[in-house]
Amino acid sequence: MKKCARTLQRPVRHSPPTLGAHQSIAGGLSRAVDRAVETGCQCLQIFTRNINRWDVSPIDPDHAAIFRNAVKTAGLSLVVAHDSYLINPASADPSLRTKSIHGLITELTRAEQLGIPWVVAHPGAAGDQLPATAIGRAGAGIAEALDRTRPLKAGILIETTAGQGTCLGATFEEIAALLEHIDSIPGLRKRVGVCLDTCHVFAAGYALAPREDLDATLHLFDTLIGIKRLVVIHANDSKKGRGSRVDRHEAIGKGAIGREAFRLIMNHPMLAGIPLILETPKEGLDGKASPANDRANLATLRRMVPRPLSSRGTVRRTAGPRR
Repeated sequence: MKKCARTLQRPVRHSPPTLGAHQSIAGGLSRAVDRAVETGCQCLQIFTRNINRWDVSPIDPDHAAIFRNAVKTAGLSLVVAHDSYLINPASADPSLRTKSIHGLITELTRAEQLGIPWVVAHPGAAGDQLPATAIGRAGAGIAEALDRTRPLKAGILIETTAGQGTCLGATFEEIAALLEHIDSIPGLRKRVGVCLDTCHVFAAGYALAPREDLDATLHLFDTLIGIKRLVVIHANDSKKGRGSRVDRHEAIGKGAIGREAFRLIMNHPMLAGIPLILETPKEGLDGKASPANDRANLATLRRMVPRPLSSRGTVRRTAGPRR
């Protein structure tokens, strides 16, 4: 009970978090910016390439310039890229690992061309290896990609995973171990950070509600990794339960994580200033993708943040249920 007073204190931000969503580049890179504007995004995530192929066409300099100008015109505060799902720097297969390192170099180079500061990357899968061995390979592979692109500003955000199959990065300890490998190379630390996916950490077993449990999860993250290294949050509900180790995203508030956890995340002081990017399903009940689904999820998150006092005017609030 002695911690009750602290638990009940809920600091209110004076500015809402920056929100965005992953958008398709179908029709051209700049079309992703159009879609972001259409859905009310303040930030954006994209694939810069076909993620199911190793070979990629180079980015036309004119198209890169158009994209950068579109981002500036739209006023997006942040754009991040996501890497190809083929990439696995943890692989024990020399050929696949070499391809993966080259793939990361390609991702970083393309991001730099587009003025994108970060590439979100999965740490890879262990396969038949011991996790510690695979983490060492993944850390060394990511470090090599960063080392070979030292002239670039673009960096890598290691994404937390659900731990499905033999995927690495489901625990904060594994993320910390990966960072330790990379940080051991002088000059690389500033170009590597973390992307926390709410669906993934929940499926991996971490609690996101009630408040004291979210506090514990974030303090553990801070102790092992450092909250200052958290650059982006992927805001996704989960179709499966906590600890399921199954990666299945759901619309905000409609999955096993639930609305209360997202309300806490949106208002938690340790997460102030960190952008949240949706990767929620875009398909409606009819199976067709629609921007309305992104708009609905963004609106759900925005309603969770109390308006600043300065924006409430002088209208008196009557007693009643809090929304």
